[in-house]
Amino acid sequence: MKTETTAPHTSAHDHTFGQDRRRPGEVRTLLVVVLTAVTMAVEIAAGIVFGSMALLADGLHMASHAVALSISTFAYIYARRHARDARFSFGTGKVNSLAGFSGAVILAIFALVMVWESVERLVSPVAIQFDQALIVAVLGLLVNGVSVFILGHEDEHDHHHDGHSHGHKHDHNLRAAYLHVLADALTSVLAIGALLSGKYLGLFWLDPVMGVVGAILVARWSAGLLVATARVLLDHQGPLKLREEISQVIEEQDQTVVTDLHLWQIGPGIYSLALTIAAAQPKTSDEYRELLPKGHGLVHVTIEVRGA
Repeated sequence: MKTETTAPHTSAHDHTFGQDRRRPGEVRTLLVVVLTAVTMAVEIAAGIVFGSMALLADGLHMASHAVALSISTFAYIYARRHARDARFSFGTGKVNSLAGFSGAVILAIFALVMVWESVERLVSPVAIQFDQALIVAVLGLLVNGVSVFILGHEDEHDHHHDGHSHGHKHDHNLRAAYLHVLADALTSVLAIGALLSGKYLGLFWLDPVMGVVGAILVARWSAGLLVATARVLLDHQGPLKLREEISQVIEEQDQTVVTDLHLWQIGPGIYSLALTIAAAQPKTSDEYRELLPKGHGLVHVTIEVRGA
């Protein structure tokens, strides 16, 4: 029996897997935090000076998103600065998913608050100052529109780095931040539509109804992100297609069988693989490693070879 651990593109004792590098999402999220914080301060100050509850309420709402986005920024910095900490067996890649999970929980709470406020207004309608509210909603939409563009924009560094995929799809932290500003933008769009309908058509009930509709959409986004991040945090098996491809290339060898295969994500777009092979004429671990599919982020590979 022969067991060997291999880590492509890194030394035998290096378990950073690129997590010590500054990710594009970190800069984008920090930029959006600053943009959100400035808008929050302006709205709160204007609300106090001009006595506008609408501006003050939206400023406090922006503050909640600033906190959520700050968590995402902190996760990027923490993961980068502790990437070489030996206490993390497979690096700090899962900090990304942990932050994404936290962001998804905050989104779910945000959806519940939206439903609560909307139902309360349906039961006990309040007078709406349409002109002030429209100004706030448009301002919020502009800020969040810019934030959505910043966080949703992908450059070529997001797609490949050192031959591995590190895209927006795998960056759960960036995904959580993106969904927060997207949820806020959606709220602003629905609010503008409802306010215009109330002001010009007298459909006052549409404002709280749109709040419920927005909450349902946000809850769906939150649920999807919760499932995706929980799978990573609980070491759910990696993509079936990749596992099948790995088994196929190994078992194409004469009288060779994959008896055990564990593939799990240890960071955005990167995987660890533990593989047990039984063969009548065993090859070396390095020879089997060379057969593995390239470009799928297999950064930590352990191969155990046994005679059939």
